[in-house]
Amino acid sequence: MMLFDKMKIKSQTTLEDETGKTLPAKLVFSLAINFLKNDLLDECHKQLADVLEEDDILWVLTVPAIWNDAAKQFMRETAEDAGIKRSKLMIALEPEAASLYCRYLPVQKGDADCSLASFKPGTKYIVLDAGGGTIDITVHQVIVDGNVRELHKASGGAWGGTMVDKAYEQFLVSVAGSAVVQKFKEDHMDDFIDLFRTFEVTKREISPEKSAKVTFRLPPSFTDTFLEITGGSIAKKISSTEFRDRISYLSGKLRVDANITLDFFQKSVDSIVRHISSLLQDSSVQPCEAILMVGGFSESKVLHNAIKDEFGRMMKIIISESPGLAVLKGAVIFGHRPSTISERICKYTYGVNTTHETTKWCIHPSTETSESDGRKRCRNVFDKHVTIGQSVKLEEEQEESISNPVSDTQTGIWKMIYASTSPNPYLVTEPGCIKIGEFEIPIPDTTLGRDRKFGTRFIFGGTEIAVKVEDKAIGEIHIYSIDFLE
Repeated sequence: MMLFDKMKIKSQTTLEDETGKTLPAKLVFSLAINFLKNDLLDECHKQLADVLEEDDILWVLTVPAIWNDAAKQFMRETAEDAGIKRSKLMIALEPEAASLYCRYLPVQKGDADCSLASFKPGTKYIVLDAGGGTIDITVHQVIVDGNVRELHKASGGAWGGTMVDKAYEQFLVSVAGSAVVQKFKEDHMDDFIDLFRTFEVTKREISPEKSAKVTFRLPPSFTDTFLEITGGSIAKKISSTEFRDRISYLSGKLRVDANITLDFFQKSVDSIVRHISSLLQDSSVQPCEAILMVGGFSESKVLHNAIKDEFGRMMKIIISESPGLAVLKGAVIFGHRPSTISERICKYTYGVNTTHETTKWCIHPSTETSESDGRKRCRNVFDKHVTIGQSVKLEEEQEESISNPVSDTQTGIWKMIYASTSPNPYLVTEPGCIKIGEFEIPIPDTTLGRDRKFGTRFIFGGTEIAVKVEDKAIGEIHIYSIDFLE
């Protein structure tokens, strides 16, 4: 979640654990990826008798579609730190991967007569990827060749299963007190983690259709911590709270009214339903035929029932087989067939910061002009390459933009990449514009001076942005990577 919803991410960002200790985020992520990589290699060597080399493998790293370019670069660099070569690494967007997986399945749970594999060209559907941290929502349409295109930019929020976990933790605080929960967390971290592992299983069984009390097991160390802090018993404390008629405690077990447990889900579920309702108001989404639910949180009966109650009358609700594995299995398909997602929607208006010579038609304020080599220039001009909401095809090159040095001795042209929520920004200094990255076009030979021209074309249709630069003087073409990290 450290990478969620931050336009600017520092390469040296640190993470803090439950006890307040910090480590570099890249170290934590790369160690996790390295463990998974080595585990797979060990398993392959056992089964394939060492015929598989590491260079034989294309690794697919999945990220939420609502993550920005800096977050994707951060994950790519951590994977490289884990020993995966750049040329052997592909980034996949999680709801897209899940959608691909379900396109290959003949049967899904949910509506018996509904399957993504049977959807005809033109069919529109929503992919609801409900994970632990984020809820990732995309809108797809089946096209003539069986491929899929994105119809609406990825959206969502931090409303995943961990929001339910936090509600449960707040419930424990209201029962035992914040001092007890904090002390328990500090002194018995293993039991604290195990407590939420157990809750993970229990919360999948919580359902609006069940009225029986729900049982939560508390480890002995929790009871001991309560006694140490308060000097009393949990049962006595409960009798003095607002829950006294709806909760009981006996032999390490909390017995809780079903209505209380449903409240754990309220904030998360309401946010998801409200967001989908808002999304359905967009004309590009209509008519929508189905909602495909994937991700571990989709196994929650509370979430499934809420989606079905709200939208089941107007469209089909499909839950994939093993929704928690849909992204993983879809990522494998994406690695073999990355062109299956043939069109995507731009989340921002992208452009570069440029300058041009001042003319009588310029509408620049005087504060945005400067003089160089006796020439007056307009600066901070937003040179737009693609517009927010625009559909871009895979490997499609945008219109070429010509650049040249502003001085005869210049040895490189720095391009500052900007993103804007406005469809037509004029200056990069306008509200809603933010610098997100940069790249350099090197000029090793300055013989031509200001007359040397470079053609820049952005390629936005993939999961990552690419830049194609042609040196017009010698005809050389290079693909440059953009640095999105601070």
